[in-house]
Amino acid sequence: MTTVASQPHREHSKLGDEAFMSAEDLRGYMNQMTMAEAMAEVTAMEKAEQAQKELVKTLSKPVELTPEFVEGLRKRLASRLKDAARKGESEIMVMRFPNALCTDGGRAINNAEETWPETLTGRPRQAYEIWRDRLRPAGYKLKAMIIDWPRGMPGDVGMFLSWSDSQLH
Repeated sequence: MTTVASQPHREHSKLGDEAFMSAEDLRGYMNQMTMAEAMAEVTAMEKAEQAQKELVKTLSKPVELTPEFVEGLRKRLASRLKDAARKGESEIMVMRFPNALCTDGGRAINNAEETWPETLTGRPRQAYEIWRDRLRPAGYKLKAMIIDWPRGMPGDVGMFLSWSDSQLH
């Protein structure tokens, strides 16, 4: 009869028939996983920054306001307004854009300064002008605000169209 003490010593890396990591191996594995996650985050941030640069580039170029474009915009907006009204809402976000499209990085918007529209460039400026020329006379109100704060800094701007009684721009 063979006793446990007389059985040959098993390697610390085996437990039964399954591979078993030593504490040092497990710490190394954890370090590798942490490094892989950090690299994935850096890669994702780089991709997001590149996408934002492309978006800024696209939105900085005004769109040609052809009658066809304006009609398509009017139809899409009318549909969104009706959907919101059916839900009992009195405001919709009509545009979201990086604060880089403001000459001051969104400072005037964040501080609710009356002159915030003067800081807009590109398509956000066009959206403001469409509201000013076509929607304000119909009783719609417009406000802009910083809607996200990546790493604690002002991020994207949202422009909101409202038909409530509150006093907005």
